[in-house]
Amino acid sequence: MARVHGRRRRRVVVGLAAVAAMAGGAGLGIHAFASSADEQGQSAQAFRGDTDEVVRGDLEGSTTAQGTLRFADPRPVQSARGGVVTGLPDAGSVVRPGGRLYAVDNVPVFLLRGTVPAWRDLAAGMSDGPDVRQLEENLRTLGYLDVEPDETFDWYTTAAIMDWQEANDLERTGKLPLGSVLFSAGGVRVGTLTASVGSQVGPGAELFEATGTSQVVSMDLGLDDQQLAVIGNPVTVRLPGGRETSGTITSAGTPTEAEDATGQRKTVIPVVVALDSAKEAKAFQEASVTVDIPSERREDVLSVPVGALIAITPDQFGVEVVGADGATRQVPVTTGLFAGGRVEISGDDVEAGQRVVVPQR
Repeated sequence: MARVHGRRRRRVVVGLAAVAAMAGGAGLGIHAFASSADEQGQSAQAFRGDTDEVVRGDLEGSTTAQGTLRFADPRPVQSARGGVVTGLPDAGSVVRPGGRLYAVDNVPVFLLRGTVPAWRDLAAGMSDGPDVRQLEENLRTLGYLDVEPDETFDWYTTAAIMDWQEANDLERTGKLPLGSVLFSAGGVRVGTLTASVGSQVGPGAELFEATGTSQVVSMDLGLDDQQLAVIGNPVTVRLPGGRETSGTITSAGTPTEAEDATGQRKTVIPVVVALDSAKEAKAFQEASVTVDIPSERREDVLSVPVGALIAITPDQFGVEVVGADGATRQVPVTTGLFAGGRVEISGDDVEAGQRVVVPQR
């Protein structure tokens, strides 16, 4: 590449293997082209080519992994009873707590909020338990219970159920047989329907696929990067079309064997990332994404674009500083972290704000 310094000067590629090795160690795949030194160390006339600035600040490296964006917590919804399917939600719709999920023999099943699965009839005379508290918390949230929820099924519970049943055009029995309600941690997004209205089903038959309403990214990290799989670590998710959104690692599983794209078996760490905001990803039901995970950080350091590095000797890197008068001089530097197209530098004769020569854009 030719560059004008009042006269033409030949820039040669040296030290490329060393730079590539350092950049590759940071997971960035950066290639830097260095130049030979001018015999006198400066230009005869003012430099008029491209320059960039020596910047002081934080520099952060990252490791890139491929992941899949999808809705969280996939699971099948099964019929609690046998009979004829008389009602199903639309694929892609969202059912909130308090809403109807499906109906068999014209008996609707409702979604309620909770983490304890329904496992017995909810009726007067039952023993105390967390499932009773969970039911009462729903009845209070829906506006049918005025007292503080507890684990005892009493008259207040019966009366609240009767009022709820009346509001939903159900018989006022004051009890909920097993299968009348389905508890979920939150709303349910309906996926592919596996049954249709009119189908004859038995207890446990799958009716449709469902997920949570929030989106997550699932990815696998190699064993060499397992130190990055820390719950709470921030990441950047790059979506199709070039948009980016932030996320946080919410789970990191135990090492497991998986098959890569070439069919080779390898040990990986399954990691799940929750998005900090659903806005950027709401257009996608499922998509391949790239995740940048911070791997190393330097605070309050000097850095320049990687292309600004030159090779003063086979063992010494430097930068070409442009002075106030436009003359250039080569300054030796020690390199540190490579990240985001920049490289950390240090040396006695470099400081923030200096202009350095970079390859022509």
